[in-house]
Amino acid sequence: MTVTGSMNVVHSINTNNVTGYSTSMQRPQSMQQSQPIAVPQTLAAVDLGSNSFHLMVCRVQNTQWVVVDRLREPVRLAAGIDPDNNLSHAAQGRALACLTRFGQRLAQIPPNCIRVVGTNTLRSVRNASQFIKAAEAVLGHRIEIISGVEEARLIYQGVAHSSAADKHRRLVIDIGGSSTELIVGENYHPLHMESLHIGCVSLSTQFFAEGRISNKAIKSAELSALQEFELVVAHYKRLKWQTCIGASGTIRVIDRILSATGWSKQGISREGLKLLVNHLRERNHISELNLPELDAERAAVLPGGVMILAAAFKALDIDHLRVSEGALREGLIHDLLGRFQHEDVRASSVNALADRYHADREQIQRVTHTAQDCFTQVAADWNLESDHDAQWLYWAVSLHEIGLDISHSHYQKHGAYVIEHTDLAGFSRQEQQYLALLVLAHRRKFPDKNFRELPQPQEKTARRLAVLLRLAVLLHRSRNTEPLPKIGLHAKGKTLTVRFPPQWLANHPLTEADLQQEAHYLQDADITLSVEEI
Repeated sequence: MTVTGSMNVVHSINTNNVTGYSTSMQRPQSMQQSQPIAVPQTLAAVDLGSNSFHLMVCRVQNTQWVVVDRLREPVRLAAGIDPDNNLSHAAQGRALACLTRFGQRLAQIPPNCIRVVGTNTLRSVRNASQFIKAAEAVLGHRIEIISGVEEARLIYQGVAHSSAADKHRRLVIDIGGSSTELIVGENYHPLHMESLHIGCVSLSTQFFAEGRISNKAIKSAELSALQEFELVVAHYKRLKWQTCIGASGTIRVIDRILSATGWSKQGISREGLKLLVNHLRERNHISELNLPELDAERAAVLPGGVMILAAAFKALDIDHLRVSEGALREGLIHDLLGRFQHEDVRASSVNALADRYHADREQIQRVTHTAQDCFTQVAADWNLESDHDAQWLYWAVSLHEIGLDISHSHYQKHGAYVIEHTDLAGFSRQEQQYLALLVLAHRRKFPDKNFRELPQPQEKTARRLAVLLRLAVLLHRSRNTEPLPKIGLHAKGKTLTVRFPPQWLANHPLTEADLQQEAHYLQDADITLSVEEI
């Protein structure tokens, strides 16, 4: 197809595919879900942790769920990081073999009923994208990389929904393979979240290499952990939590050891943890750990996990910690269930970000209604999904002007940067990058190179959503409160035809000039823009 930079105004009479512009200030119906989507019978969560990979399958009954299957494999991804900060071939091999087996278990579950997330190791290694591409191929599902703060939020949800309801402010600690999450919250609402760059695998690898234990190593490991806690301890003490809850496999194993030895009952006490540390001091190697409830796989990372927990008790003045069975996977299930019940936390995050950067709500609603009209008319021809893709278009409309709060010059770039680098609850890193790209592309030069970096068929969908966003924004550039006339759209392949009433463009020369310029910009989107008067 030949793409030209000129706008061809065709005068014809054609009443097909024309709708009116609504002056209602309500959010358009097709860009939100007025009723919850039918909740599926089965949901699944996969946690690609730095120590172990976990799969959990649940059966949903009357908006509640019960676990029907759990799989866990000790992949120890964080132990397979080479000096160049790449995942070793051996670590990748273990991970891909595990995910091949997980893929078989997930094969009969619809993709929209599954969430697969990667945590700290996959956030940080240099060859993460290469590994993720291979992992998605064997697993058969998309892998989301979540930020440390998002991981903390999901952990808190899992703990809160797995714990007895109480009115006390709680501190939640989760010790993972290469990160430790700290969350203070009330009921189901986290108030403050941190992700520290220290975990049971990374600390064990650094100070207890090849399973060797020494008093010097114990002191050094605790000091290293205390240095991490030092960055946040003052703020957490000011939050004045009343109860402390621990999550993760490391804390559950420590709890079982202390209970079986009689060193602590009904959770982990300060005294019981000291006895466990003393037991470590008296040994020279993990093979000498004569502890009940401890298998060889967990023993390899126990010293690091114990010293992180001991440092947490000391830094935060913890006397006793209760242990939760819920954590990240349970949080993923609750989050996924919420999306089917029209309780998507991502919508709240978008609204909060728009408010923080003082987005013009009236302009958002004007652009939203036009974007809605455009979307409805071309969705079938452009293979856009009415629920999923309309949601992303609405979010992009809601945030397209937040960069104005920083600077008018190149404000689309400022907005995109904020979206990509802000911690947005509910969004994975890839989702934030996708939303940021739509905002970046909503005006001026079309960032074709950025779109080509997206996987297919996501690239085609993203380009088309960006074009609809650009058109809706352009038509409201004057910020005029008067409604637009009836405007028709027709999409055929890479050609988008926009139809206006007779003489409307002649009476609005600035809009006509903007459309002329837009036709030139859309060359880079491989879209031909044709404008007609009917």
